[in-house]
Amino acid sequence: MSPATDHSPLHAAFLKKVNVYLFIILFLMVAGFFTWSENVTITRAIKVVGRMGVMISSYGIYRMILRYGAVDALRGKNLLSPLLYMAYLVLGFLSFMWSTNPGFSALQWFMTLQSLVFGFYFVKSLMLLDEFFPGHAIRLYNLLGNAVFILISIFVVGMYADPDTFFRLTHGGEEARLGGYIMNPNELGMLAGVGVACLIFDIYRNHHRLWTITKLIVIFYALYMTGSRSSLIGALLIILFHIKQSQNKRLKTLIIAGILVVAPLAVYKVILKDGDSSRLEEVMSMTGRLPFWTALIQEGLPREPLLGFGFMRIDYKEYFQSTHTYPGKMTHNTFMQVLMNLGFVGLTIIIFQVMFTLRGFMGEANEKKLMLIGILIPVLINSFTEFGIFGESNYGIMFYQLLIFSISFRSGGELTSRQKLHLQVAAKRQRTRTPGQAFPRGGKSVQHMC
Repeated sequence: MSPATDHSPLHAAFLKKVNVYLFIILFLMVAGFFTWSENVTITRAIKVVGRMGVMISSYGIYRMILRYGAVDALRGKNLLSPLLYMAYLVLGFLSFMWSTNPGFSALQWFMTLQSLVFGFYFVKSLMLLDEFFPGHAIRLYNLLGNAVFILISIFVVGMYADPDTFFRLTHGGEEARLGGYIMNPNELGMLAGVGVACLIFDIYRNHHRLWTITKLIVIFYALYMTGSRSSLIGALLIILFHIKQSQNKRLKTLIIAGILVVAPLAVYKVILKDGDSSRLEEVMSMTGRLPFWTALIQEGLPREPLLGFGFMRIDYKEYFQSTHTYPGKMTHNTFMQVLMNLGFVGLTIIIFQVMFTLRGFMGEANEKKLMLIGILIPVLINSFTEFGIFGESNYGIMFYQLLIFSISFRSGGELTSRQKLHLQVAAKRQRTRTPGQAFPRGGKSVQHMC
């Protein structure tokens, strides 16, 4: 994977502006999933009004690229992936009619739709840049990796500046985990894993390598402080995945040496919790999740097996509780969550949706395929233990939606007469700015294409 270079100096200023705007809205969208204040009003304003503003901004950037001269001639591909996702949302919408709490179901559904619209226009903007600015340097993994790094850095600074806010005490106050009330430590760990998966590609293309390594060290430190077992496993799997793909023997040797030094301590401290026998029993039961899932299947599912209890509902009451389990409002497993809230009908839809999404990944070019799989690894692992890609509103859902749309568009090929006319008008604007140059598309000038 060679470094990307911009072969369109005429458009350098525009591309730089677009890159900044894309980063800002992506950062704000991810940040909008955090609980930055204990004040309910402020939190709701950020999560509802703020994210709505960011969603509208994604459409604004898409329109800005079109106004500059691009033409949205993109066509669909791998359509079963987005169509089955829409089928899942349609079933969720219909479930309002039988939901045990229609208001809660509607809120969760609309927040999921909100991030879906954001992801649609965000990815379309990137695809238009690929189509009309060959060789541009804007990359999804760079945007997302830097957004994650800044968010993680806030927590790393906060753990020293205000530990009472940024740490969450668990197990009767015996263990302090990075996240506080702002973010579930396991979800924060998953975010760190996504950052690792993205920033590795900046190392591949030798993009500010020393600075990128520094970012990765900060992210790994935060991941360790979250105490998230699943996220640590996800990060190790990402690294092993990239070791297998890399052809650089020196890089492989350095990474393997680093894993051999760090992994044993991390596994002993985070997963085995210093070898405490009582904590080992907790690990074996996945912190009580296994008996909870068993009770859900044996006691909860038979009540509403076909269509479930309604979107993001797992029982007739607010919490499901068996005689031998803790009370839970969500299942801590995204596939179990769908089974409970949309029944076997919903589970069948999302199983095929994931299958066709993975199939779409395999059909992409090597760099893009590695990026998509790398981001999916921590998100999917988190889906087996927390909210996940089909759970209550979280940024893991948004990441998955970005991945879906990343395989859903392709070049439109030949332009229609109306589209060519649009490009001619854009070319005239460009010639006014810089005589003799035209707007590029696929490396060809507008005059040549038209």
